[in-house]
Amino acid sequence: MLEFDAIERPVERRDETPKSGTSEGPEYDILGIGFGPSNLALAIALQEGVGTTGHPVRAVFVESKPQFGWHDGMILPETTMQISFLKDLVSLRSPTSSFSFLNYLSEKNRLADFINLKTFFPTRREFHDYLSWAARRVTLPVRYGTRATQVSWDGRCFTVEIERYNGASVSRDTLRARHLVVGAGIRSVLPQGVEPGTRVFHNHALLEHLKTVPSHQHGRFLVVGSGQSAAEVAAYLHDTYPSSHVHASFRRFGYTPSDDSPYVNQIFDADAVDDFYSAPETLKRRLHDTHLATNYSAVDIDLIQELYRREYDEKVSGCPRLFVHRVTEIAAQTVHETGVDVTLRDLGQRHETKLTVDAVIYATGFAPFDLKSLFSSKFNVEAGFDKGLPRVARDYSLQLPGCEQRIFLNGGVEHSHGLTSSLLSNVAVRAEDILRAALQDQPQDIPT
Repeated sequence: MLEFDAIERPVERRDETPKSGTSEGPEYDILGIGFGPSNLALAIALQEGVGTTGHPVRAVFVESKPQFGWHDGMILPETTMQISFLKDLVSLRSPTSSFSFLNYLSEKNRLADFINLKTFFPTRREFHDYLSWAARRVTLPVRYGTRATQVSWDGRCFTVEIERYNGASVSRDTLRARHLVVGAGIRSVLPQGVEPGTRVFHNHALLEHLKTVPSHQHGRFLVVGSGQSAAEVAAYLHDTYPSSHVHASFRRFGYTPSDDSPYVNQIFDADAVDDFYSAPETLKRRLHDTHLATNYSAVDIDLIQELYRREYDEKVSGCPRLFVHRVTEIAAQTVHETGVDVTLRDLGQRHETKLTVDAVIYATGFAPFDLKSLFSSKFNVEAGFDKGLPRVARDYSLQLPGCEQRIFLNGGVEHSHGLTSSLLSNVAVRAEDILRAALQDQPQDIPT
């Protein structure tokens, strides 16, 4: 397991403008909820003056984590990014920005070394370090350890109730802003009826959970799922615990290769957002479903071949440790003191396989942040949704009738803006689109 240098906790920088905290006006022009890569890109764009009209812009971000983090529990050895380093926080918007991945390499004295790697795909560990480096350089105020609990609208601006965590104590406060930018990310999803625990958990926090699984140094694991994360977890467990047995279960016949061919990959270009957004609903669904293999339930071909090679070599040696259970699902699962009893059922009802493992890891994907849970009961939030999905304008603003100011969704708009909305590919350009839309009507003077 890789050890990381401690990430410096960013110093909270206070806004120097006097705050009203009354109905006379908002404290901030923009309040960002969440501070993952999407809102980090937004903060950088703000710091670099994107969309500003010569007037000071007052902004603040709240983030529930105690410090910046990005998929910390899946920073596995030798895993690489699936997008080019040029799709960093800024380069597609401003190639000369000091927040670019190339400048990060330069400041770390690794630029020539990285060039010699002859790759566009840094390791996930290095990209996480890049994002953390960028977060530390942001000078806008970021309130870590702070969670937004409720959003209300008073006719002039948004009122956001927040909770700040300091050890065991919780303090509550209220922030007021003209516009909100929600970049709260995604939440892990377990199959219905599965209760998380010490021996049963989602892969999103794999490294943390493995520290608490009892008796697994020479143990047995079951990994459920057919996507990139599932394959990475299976490979990691197989490598890290040389005496363990690793079982993989998925509903498909085999792992499906991800499609990263050039023409298909253009669906993640910034220009493709216009094509997708303007398409009729039937065409949107067709494009979405046709190109799911670019991102969902798909695995890099090199990793597929590596797992197959391992399984084959173990058959030759007569010492199998990697077991692939294709076309199967979990029919029963019982957690007890010494492990988890699992029954794998063939989808054709032809046979069952019974296992006892130390842990079951579900690599079963993610769902968008529950946007509705943020709003006060007095908020007419249903008017902004259609069939359970947010109604979003091209500029990423939620369409709420009767609300003069706007809530922008910095992610979670795959249904309206395409597959790129849940990935890093377009964060730089999307940040610019949001800021220009939010600040184009900035008043000359904001009451304080």
